[in-house]
Amino acid sequence: MYDLYLRYVANILWTSLLLSSSAFVGGIYASRPGIHRRLLDTRDIPNPEKYNTTYWFNQLIDHANPSLGTFKQRYFFSGEFYEPGGPILLVNAGEQNADSNIVSLVAQAATGASIALEHRFFGQSNPYPDLSEESLKYLTLQQNIDDMVYLAQNIVLPMEGGDSIFYAGYASDFWQYGDAVRTRMPANCSSDFQAVISHVDAVFSSDDDLAIQALKETFGMGNVTYVDDVANRLNEPMGFWQDLQPAAGPNQMFYEFCDLLQVWEVDGKNTSAPESGWGLDHALEAFGSWMRERHPSISDADISSHDDTLPQYRNISVDNWERSWSWMICNELGWFQTGAPEGHPTIVSRFVDLEFYKRSSCQMFFPTTFDDKLMSAYPAVDAINTKFGGWNVHVDRVFFVNGLNDPWLDATVSSRSIDFQSTSLTPVFLGKGSHTSDMIVVNADVEPTIAYIQEQAIAYMLAWLADWTPQIGE
Repeated sequence: MYDLYLRYVANILWTSLLLSSSAFVGGIYASRPGIHRRLLDTRDIPNPEKYNTTYWFNQLIDHANPSLGTFKQRYFFSGEFYEPGGPILLVNAGEQNADSNIVSLVAQAATGASIALEHRFFGQSNPYPDLSEESLKYLTLQQNIDDMVYLAQNIVLPMEGGDSIFYAGYASDFWQYGDAVRTRMPANCSSDFQAVISHVDAVFSSDDDLAIQALKETFGMGNVTYVDDVANRLNEPMGFWQDLQPAAGPNQMFYEFCDLLQVWEVDGKNTSAPESGWGLDHALEAFGSWMRERHPSISDADISSHDDTLPQYRNISVDNWERSWSWMICNELGWFQTGAPEGHPTIVSRFVDLEFYKRSSCQMFFPTTFDDKLMSAYPAVDAINTKFGGWNVHVDRVFFVNGLNDPWLDATVSSRSIDFQSTSLTPVFLGKGSHTSDMIVVNADVEPTIAYIQEQAIAYMLAWLADWTPQIGE
């Protein structure tokens, strides 16, 4: 048995995030804050086959009631760089199916071992054989944090020897979500995107049924009944913005979308639009063409947020991240990504409002838990912010990293709404990356700020570990 102490445990994917009941993407297109599946490029791993072994830990179903028993929680482990006396570093894989390639650069630099723990109710780590409402009541932030503590105190690692302690953390983290995209994307593309959404809202607010139907057909959604479902589908490009990575080059989907809007043949030559864009007529046709090409036929059966009999709402099988994530945002997190307030520019339709997300993300998936009466009490964001600190979180030895192009920026300690002070024990770094760009080694090859942040992360971790006195285990 190893003597594992978890002195400063918080789920670092959450403690740095401000929770908002009026902002974030839910429903059919649900972006979520997660860590990338490759923290270390395979070129840096001497023996990559050593990272492909799956291990299982007997985790408590309910930390407040251990009598309920345990479930098998998946983790990946490597002692590839471990030397006796080195630390053991824990990574929570976040709200996704964990892959076997998650490993920390810090483990290599600190001659330590690494554990990648799969989040409960994601991937193959499920207390029960389904994702029913009864099962999901054990999916909370506190249970997830307690999973890490319990594992640290009880795990028997598949290696000889070792002194270990979890002592430091690395945190890379909402009409503001869409607004962050609007302000960071190319100005000409942003202008025309705004023009299209403004036009959509105006037409859908009118009583002109013919114009409404024609606009639906422009986007290939003539068979979709409700205008809010059509408006929500137009959020699709923002998901591609979140997926942008510096090392992936110019042919990423978001850039292709903007090129279609902004590059136009003028006098026989491809010409980019000025910052003001080409205007509504061209932008509307280009946006519509992009949607029709990607989705030749969209109907209520594909995207309706008004019919809870659809398979996507009734599917309670495990390894379904959208259902698990919806449970979390509806219960505790919020982050419903709505259109911006009136008077503020927006690339998200104002038909995509708080009521839309409460219905599409909560009541359609979980009708028993979130009926009209109960929904007024959820999500419990004030209680969560009070419990975990929100923007006022202060935890020593946590290395906060955020990206200027990350749409989650305003949910982090680098938000434009606060002035969070960086200190030697709680350093805050802001690079020119996108969502979790600092977690992918190859991004450092093309973006100097990411290279600098990765170097600083290792330096801080090594400095903190130098102050750590190992506890000798049995």
